[in-house]
Amino acid sequence: MDLTILQFLAAPFVASLILTGIHAYLGVHVVERGVIFVDLSLAQIAALGATIALLLPQAGGDPHAPFVYWVSLGFTFIGAAVFSTIRGQKARIPQEAIIGICYAVASAAAILAMSKATSESEHLKDMLVGNILAVSWPEVGRTALLYGGIGLFHFVFRRKFLAISMSHGRDDLPGVSVRLWDFLFYASFGFVVTSSVSIAGVLLVFCYLIVPSVAAMLYSERIGRRLAIGWTMGTVVSAVGVFLSLKLDLPTGATIVCTFGVALALMAGLKPLVRALSS
Repeated sequence: MDLTILQFLAAPFVASLILTGIHAYLGVHVVERGVIFVDLSLAQIAALGATIALLLPQAGGDPHAPFVYWVSLGFTFIGAAVFSTIRGQKARIPQEAIIGICYAVASAAAILAMSKATSESEHLKDMLVGNILAVSWPEVGRTALLYGGIGLFHFVFRRKFLAISMSHGRDDLPGVSVRLWDFLFYASFGFVVTSSVSIAGVLLVFCYLIVPSVAAMLYSERIGRRLAIGWTMGTVVSAVGVFLSLKLDLPTGATIVCTFGVALALMAGLKPLVRALSS
């Protein structure tokens, strides 16, 4: 592999590492809360917002225009508000049901909106699997700054976020306004999802969020260790996925998604062996 190819792959690989860092952390919260498809739903809502924005003259037909980003972010905030108002043991409607309904409606609405746009099939493909190879260094830098700020926000208030995630279903945590902090969690999540979908697509964003966290749960119950396993898995899978997509001339996003699936199956298959060796 010559230097030119390595330079070409550098920005996409760094972008995948940034996605791994924030999504593996958020995935711990999502899995503990039992709202596995919240990322998929918010990502689809963000994609719907971007699709509608593209139909408006203010976007100028540019999917990366600031107007498209802010409209997409506004849609995710609406989703965050909806998800944070329905939770807890006393809720008559399960939160996962609302998440699923929002995903289905957002998907259908995006298809309807794209039917009025040109090259709708290409836009649908980009929404689903993205085009991480096209990411630029300025975009990588902006994303790193944004995710760094969100990561700092979560670190400062980690006790409140972890208390809600580890006690999901309770609305009476002492000294914590559960509805407020639930909204802040989903709103910060919305910032991440909106940026991630424009880079990597809906399916890859979902994999970065859920698969490392699920794989880590196979080997540890401790949060710190699960994060370490998730970050390591995401880094290795990103490198292998990008490499395979280049060598086999395959779509990068879909290749990384499939690599995540294979890696999770291998880790699950190796668990009995690891348990036997450690006992």
